[in-house]
Amino acid sequence: MAARARPVEGALASQQTRGGQQVLAGRAGRQYAAVAGVLRRHWLAAALLSAGLVLRVLAQFAYRPALFYIDSVKYLYDAAGNDPEGYKAPLRAIAAVSNLDVVIAVQHVLGLAMAVVIYVLLLRRGSPRWLAALAIAPVLLDAYQIQDEQAIMPGTWFEALIVAGIAILLWQPRVTWPRVVLAGLVLGTSATVAQVGEALIPAAAVFVLAAGTGWRQAAGKAAALCLACAVPILAYCTGSYLLTGNFFLSHQGVTSFYGRTAAAVDCATIRLPPAQRGLCPTAAQQAHGNNWLEYGTFSPVQHYYRTLPRAEVDSLVTSFNDSVVRQQPLRLLGAYLRDVVKVYAVDRVTAPGDPPISRWQFQTSFPYFSSHATPAIVAAAVARFGGGRPAVWRPVAAFLRSYQLDGGYTPGPLLLLLTVTGLAGAAFAAVRRPAVRREAALACLLFFASAVSVTLVSDLFVYSWRYQLPLLVTLVPAGALGISVLMNSIGTMRVSRSASGGDQERTRRDDGGQPA
Repeated sequence: MAARARPVEGALASQQTRGGQQVLAGRAGRQYAAVAGVLRRHWLAAALLSAGLVLRVLAQFAYRPALFYIDSVKYLYDAAGNDPEGYKAPLRAIAAVSNLDVVIAVQHVLGLAMAVVIYVLLLRRGSPRWLAALAIAPVLLDAYQIQDEQAIMPGTWFEALIVAGIAILLWQPRVTWPRVVLAGLVLGTSATVAQVGEALIPAAAVFVLAAGTGWRQAAGKAAALCLACAVPILAYCTGSYLLTGNFFLSHQGVTSFYGRTAAAVDCATIRLPPAQRGLCPTAAQQAHGNNWLEYGTFSPVQHYYRTLPRAEVDSLVTSFNDSVVRQQPLRLLGAYLRDVVKVYAVDRVTAPGDPPISRWQFQTSFPYFSSHATPAIVAAAVARFGGGRPAVWRPVAAFLRSYQLDGGYTPGPLLLLLTVTGLAGAAFAAVRRPAVRREAALACLLFFASAVSVTLVSDLFVYSWRYQLPLLVTLVPAGALGISVLMNSIGTMRVSRSASGGDQERTRRDDGGQPA
């Protein structure tokens, strides 16, 4: 009996094994079919994501371990600077457990993740798949974006925080108290990475007010958002005070605006006290542009800082800025608006007085920036944080440079079109008729207001092509949502007209077929 039982038990075990394998195979088949179905439905977005991944892998291997810019030393070490230093937190945390290669890899992953989040947000707000996919093409394929991700700089983290804050607010149609507070904390944190993040607070508050159902509740949520934004900013300022004695995000506001006012002032007609007269630049100095006037070694303001106490110079510069604003506002406004519209230019070139655009372009050799990022400084940073000796894979670097210079960027005329459609879509947020897809219009309002606020504040100080990169994650989605809102409104109007025409025809037939 025992001898006969063993074959039976073996047969049962074999059947169970085959059955388990069939179950696993069935599950794998279903999972494969599900993934294949998703890729078929979203094939355009998948293709763009694949292209973006390839470009980022090429950049990762073309410039090892990372690109170092003028300000990179400030974040790697404890050098002084005019910007907040919140970027140090993720940079130091990643470098502590790995090396600079991993820092850059994480930043490239953030670039891809931003595209995925924007794509999903646009789908959830009613955009067609093809339009949502095209909206993520700039952030995936723009070579200036990829170059920024490859550098030890805070731009990618700032953009990621913008997208995260917007996603929290837009993930569900109803704006709830917890999501308002969480979004405020995230957007406030962005200001500790780049101070221009403070401009996101009023943009988000406007969205919360527009999305509210009752004015009291909407006002309360907007106030909660602002208070939540203030928490990380105040925490950073407190830490700054304890470490340096200065209760601020950075020294950005004082000398940075001097570059703008000094470049626009007419020193022959403005009235200044004798103590401020030395801050007025000569015509030759003005020709260098506001970036040089702010940072140049022989700039008037830098001469003051070398010879007088910092607090005294700050006071003089503030008074000088006020004098230019009060006495020559039109000159200042004209210079500012000329910079604002540069983003719509067909070609990416350096205008006279602007920071060189070559700083944000791929090079065929490893780039160094004067005394701020010399070969010795970069070698010391790599020795401390890891990642290997600085090197360039020349064939791939040449390809990336050619791609970037020969059209691998978001063209200005396209940004102009998206500005128009984004503005139109945001305007529909005030319309409460059923013919308008208001959820999409409100999302367009948030993206568009964020784009306008960040860009206009950035351009107040100096025009730099690097400062325009947040438009890829704000203005481009806003423009796509605007197109979606306009398409929906036009389609609804046509349906309404057709239905109205059918009702009139039926009325005429009920009246005996006689024309009305």
